[in-house]
Amino acid sequence: MTEVAFSIEKTRFDVTYQPLEGTRLTTNFANLARGENRQQNLRKALAMIDDRCNELASQEDAGGDRYRVELDIVSVNIELQAEEGAASFPVIEMLQTTVVDTQQGERFEGIVGNNFSSYVRDYDFSIRLPECSRNGSALPEDFGELHGNLFKGLLASDTYATHFSKLPVICISVSTSRTYHRTGYEHPVLGVEYQQDEFSLTDQYFGKMGMRVRYFMPPKSAAPLAFYFLGDLLEDYTNLELIATISTMETFQKIYRPEIYNANTPAGDAYQPSLKHSDFSATGIVYDRDERARLGAEQGRFVQENLIIPHGKTLEQWSARYSDYHHQLQGMTS
Repeated sequence: MTEVAFSIEKTRFDVTYQPLEGTRLTTNFANLARGENRQQNLRKALAMIDDRCNELASQEDAGGDRYRVELDIVSVNIELQAEEGAASFPVIEMLQTTVVDTQQGERFEGIVGNNFSSYVRDYDFSIRLPECSRNGSALPEDFGELHGNLFKGLLASDTYATHFSKLPVICISVSTSRTYHRTGYEHPVLGVEYQQDEFSLTDQYFGKMGMRVRYFMPPKSAAPLAFYFLGDLLEDYTNLELIATISTMETFQKIYRPEIYNANTPAGDAYQPSLKHSDFSATGIVYDRDERARLGAEQGRFVQENLIIPHGKTLEQWSARYSDYHHQLQGMTS
């Protein structure tokens, strides 16, 4: 009988942060914390997050410096107990925000999720997907299923319930292969809502994790962000929680995709993102996009060699049983 358990470690993301052993080096926050410009990168990125948080919360803070956002890296390992022996493997990294009210001396727990990093996703997109492209074959029906079930298993675990009170929200860039159209709905914090012309592969992949998606362009933003969630995005989270997520993830996207998120002209009624857009402002924060692509392939092979090959059958059996079992996410907003 195969048993899969989860363990969680938290690491503060601040100007002193250095990636731990086992951290995916393509992860947004890890990429910033490497090289000779690491401290300058971190200091500027964290200042951008705080500035954006206060800008979005300006109705409550006329001075513009009331709030500060603290970030913790949430590292998730799976602990396998199987016939071939025990094993521990890093699978997921997310961020948790905490909002500090410097005027009132209060701290507010924010949303977990935000950034989403996964070794198994590296394997799916850097190993399995290219293999299908080379062979001219369609994606198999089980593409993303193991990854999705690992994520669902985490949310249903006692470990998750011990650490977090609400379900996660993942906030990432919109797809450059899709066109987005503005709707008539506008949220005071999330901003103007957009809808895509059709689901992207990423949307479908997050769907295997049980997550739905909505697209919003926050006030004074240049482009919509994709928000993946499980419950009710508009009702389950406070405005301050959403502000912390937007501030964090929009800052990362301005650094990594300035052509889209630091464009000088905001998205119009119909919008197709492009990394070839030339009218944008640089943040001055160093980021090597080519290195990230190369490391993604290396990390995909790492998963293949250290998890999929030695433990693939065991995980497949666990995943099949898990797919047939209805897990109630107890003690959380849904």
